[in-house]
Amino acid sequence: MSDDFNVTASVRPGEALPVERLAQYLAEQLPEFAGPLTVEQFPAGHSNLTYLLRAGTMELVLRRPPFGNQVKTAHDMGREFRVLSKLCQVYPPAPCPYVYCDDEAVIGSPFYLMERRRGLVLRQRLPPGVTIGPDLARRLSTALIDNLALLHSLDPQKAGLGDLGKPDGYVQRQVGGWSNRYAQARTHDVPAMEQIARWLNEHLPPESGGAVIHNDYKYDNLVLAPEDLSRIVAVLDWEMATLGDPLMDLGTTLGYWVEAGDPEELRQAAMGPTAIPGSLTRGELVERYVAQSGRPVPSAVFYYCFGLFKIAVIVQQIYARFVRGHTQDPRFARLDQLVAVLARQADSALLADRI
Repeated sequence: MSDDFNVTASVRPGEALPVERLAQYLAEQLPEFAGPLTVEQFPAGHSNLTYLLRAGTMELVLRRPPFGNQVKTAHDMGREFRVLSKLCQVYPPAPCPYVYCDDEAVIGSPFYLMERRRGLVLRQRLPPGVTIGPDLARRLSTALIDNLALLHSLDPQKAGLGDLGKPDGYVQRQVGGWSNRYAQARTHDVPAMEQIARWLNEHLPPESGGAVIHNDYKYDNLVLAPEDLSRIVAVLDWEMATLGDPLMDLGTTLGYWVEAGDPEELRQAAMGPTAIPGSLTRGELVERYVAQSGRPVPSAVFYYCFGLFKIAVIVQQIYARFVRGHTQDPRFARLDQLVAVLARQADSALLADRI
């Protein structure tokens, strides 16, 4: 079985690290990390950049903001380091960070170093040699939702994360915030997006309490044990973690969850093997979450539609960058079609009143 997460590549042009300065810093901060330093890059991901550092038989993972980042609060390495430093003590899937550096003279930006967790990451297509039968698909999808419920069960105060965010009013702020982001990134008329935004703002559910939430929890942010894909080795990409309403976190996961019976255009856009026979349906994910967390989900349609709307806004923001000439990446040229697909799915869920 291939080890998809551990497939690294040469560093992309324009994203190289100053190896000599970095090696000198490591010698001072982590003298046990000795020997000639080599740097490779994990090619997946679209936000913070992730590198693999090797010195002899030792390995470290380095995380830094994207080059050209002008909004430091959007890629706060110190905050991500602090979150992981606390979480790894109470939540085993959180990788342990070692060192945070805010001296931009070292590599040109703040960064932090953390342990490497080896395992498999499931993306849109299964890696060569990997097969998932119905029994494994059910155990895998059950493990995914159980692990999310486990995260939401943590006591933020005991974990030292009581000041990570402001849970009160979180639902309203999220709906309003993503609606505003859509308005700013809007490039053309998508009536369904406007309708979903209005519906969400008019049907805000009561707050369900506060919890540590991930905010982008899906298959390709999980590292799985190659010998048993139902065992989660690590949860990655904590840059959006905060204290907020856990049902909004669940909604984002539901928004990414594509089923076998969904429209073909939505299945083609799936970001993981969620529709493999045996996988839990969205309804079953909610039922399992309620059973594991003891937290009722009185308006699953709201949270599902919010998840779809949020993902559509993220896609629209990327498409707007392409339209406005901030990127020439040809992959982004037709993302407006995906925005429309997600909006139609949310509209259909509202009309049917089910997820």
